[in-house]
Amino acid sequence: MTETNRRDIRWIFVLLAAYFVLQVGVRLATSHSLDLDEAEQAFRSQWLAAGYGPQPPFYNWLQYTVFQFAGVSLTALSIVKNLLLFISYVLYGLTARLVLRDKALVAIATFGLLTIPQMAFEMQRDLTHTVAVFFSASIFFYGFIRSLKQPSLGSYLIAGIGIGFGLLAKYNFALLPAAALIAALSDARLRPRIFDWRLVLTAAVALVIILPHLFWLKDNLDFATARTLEKMTASGHASYFTQVAMGVSSLALAIISFAGLTVAVFALVFGKSLRPALAAGSEWTRLLERMMLVFLAGILLLIVFGGAAGIKDRWLVPMLFILPLYFCLKIEAAGVETGKAFRRFIPIVAAIMIGVPATLYGSVAAARFTGHYERLNRPYAGMLDILRKQAEPAAILAGDSLLAGNLRQDIPGVPILSVDYPGFNPDLSSRRPLLLVWLLPQKGESEALPPAMAQWLLANLGVSAPQASVIDVPYFYQRGDDRYRFGYAWINQPG
Repeated sequence: MTETNRRDIRWIFVLLAAYFVLQVGVRLATSHSLDLDEAEQAFRSQWLAAGYGPQPPFYNWLQYTVFQFAGVSLTALSIVKNLLLFISYVLYGLTARLVLRDKALVAIATFGLLTIPQMAFEMQRDLTHTVAVFFSASIFFYGFIRSLKQPSLGSYLIAGIGIGFGLLAKYNFALLPAAALIAALSDARLRPRIFDWRLVLTAAVALVIILPHLFWLKDNLDFATARTLEKMTASGHASYFTQVAMGVSSLALAIISFAGLTVAVFALVFGKSLRPALAAGSEWTRLLERMMLVFLAGILLLIVFGGAAGIKDRWLVPMLFILPLYFCLKIEAAGVETGKAFRRFIPIVAAIMIGVPATLYGSVAAARFTGHYERLNRPYAGMLDILRKQAEPAAILAGDSLLAGNLRQDIPGVPILSVDYPGFNPDLSSRRPLLLVWLLPQKGESEALPPAMAQWLLANLGVSAPQASVIDVPYFYQRGDDRYRFGYAWINQPG
């Protein structure tokens, strides 16, 4: 890429950098509490492992490393996520620049990612492993396209890094390189790029990256896949044909959910010229079409032969993230004039860049007026501050991982265990006082120690259930005197 071309697209990356810095600021201003995936990262950063459960460990390893240097904090969580997203958008833009001549279309393709709700909104709201999938897919896609257009040792190396990271991010990522390989092999002009000795480097790099996890996976396959399979095959006692119908319909709904807004935005921006553009094509559009078809065929095989009954829209990220670029390639192939479309597109992008962070903040802050509380409204830090005035815990047993992760960021030097995760179980026999904490969100619920915690204490420490107490703490952005309730108990509290 020439220096002139770099300057032509640099404004895109500067604007994206400003946007993701804004997202970090908004997240820090919204609430000190953590959502599900954030809490998981904080909780599991207490130990380094080759595997943690149903999700591969790439994001956990990355966040663990950052925490070692920066400490456990919401700031570190937010920066890691938004830095990964920024790098992903940059790589996507560089890929677009490889295959598109029209600079306006490069910008539309790159910012077009913001028209995908699962990527623009859901990844900011509370996703981590899916962010890692997008990051890995962007690396692989850039290396793959560059290997086809400008092959070099570096391009094959980049593709291998993307595959390795992707398989460590989510197992369904495997469909992307498989689809790319089949799509390229089916084109005689691209086939030599696959039968290239440098592809051995791609495979070797990917294997080296995933090898530690593969050894773990060999001995923990059921633990790693049971929860995902349970989600996918949750069709109750439905017949085979009903399960297939459920799977196909959920896939169709997931595609509509994923692509619907993007299609609507492109239709609005390009108007009547979009329909004939969809009939146009080039070697690149045909390649992406084959990739998408192979990917979707792989999911259909999971439905028909694997019993998958519920396909979630975010599972489509490893493939359908290429949609904005695909549409732009179609538009360029049709020779559509892009000046007016670009001017119509920019206000939409601006509205998204303002609307997404405003909605993320507003959905939590609006509780002051509506009384509808999100997880980020829960006052975990306030609860811990009050309990630490009673005694300084030597260890904490939490009722679930969400609570454990939230406690972890405010008392990082103390081991925190969760009843719902047996993979972290250090010796607590000499750690006293031991604080037990659990959630009591609904008034009228039993305030006694939850049975699962009582069983854990008896099985691991030989201790019977202690006397339980309740603490009420004001919500973040509370309406009136609304408060959130926690149950707690001490074992061997001094004094």
